[in-house]
Amino acid sequence: MTRIYVGPTALYSLGQVGELGLLDAFDGDVVVPEPVIDAVSVEPAATNLAEFLDGDVETDVDSAHVGRARSVLGAKDIGPAETVLAGVLAHRDPADRSAVAVVSEDRTVRRTAQGLGAEVTSSFGVVVRAAIEDKYLSSAQAKRIVRRIDQHGMHLTGELRERAVGEVGE
Repeated sequence: MTRIYVGPTALYSLGQVGELGLLDAFDGDVVVPEPVIDAVSVEPAATNLAEFLDGDVETDVDSAHVGRARSVLGAKDIGPAETVLAGVLAHRDPADRSAVAVVSEDRTVRRTAQGLGAEVTSSFGVVVRAAIEDKYLSSAQAKRIVRRIDQHGMHLTGELRERAVGEVGE
């Protein structure tokens, strides 16, 4: 079963626009570690996250892997997102890259998780996936969500915005 670890940056960007429910488009267990939850304190993202967590969302991470995640990161301090990488270390499977996935905007988290064998996406990727997988989210709705996220601080370059919007339309 795929485990999808969500970092604080993705929770912030999806939470600010009230679209955390799009994480349910993934086929697997969504995991939001407690330290990541604690890092999302800006409103309305914090309230939207609290409501999202009332669903079937795991919050536990094997603490034995947190120290290992810190050593993998070396001198880089990524705060609570290290628990996302601890989840990757705990559940990665070299024979199955789909065993674990990470949703984050943080470049260090993304690069490290990918190097450890996890599938990686961003909040924009979540919207695209929901539009492709969920027949109830039209491409027009998905495009509006991408633009709203972009307007709330998680800015895309023009090229990336057009790519995200273009993928939704396909």
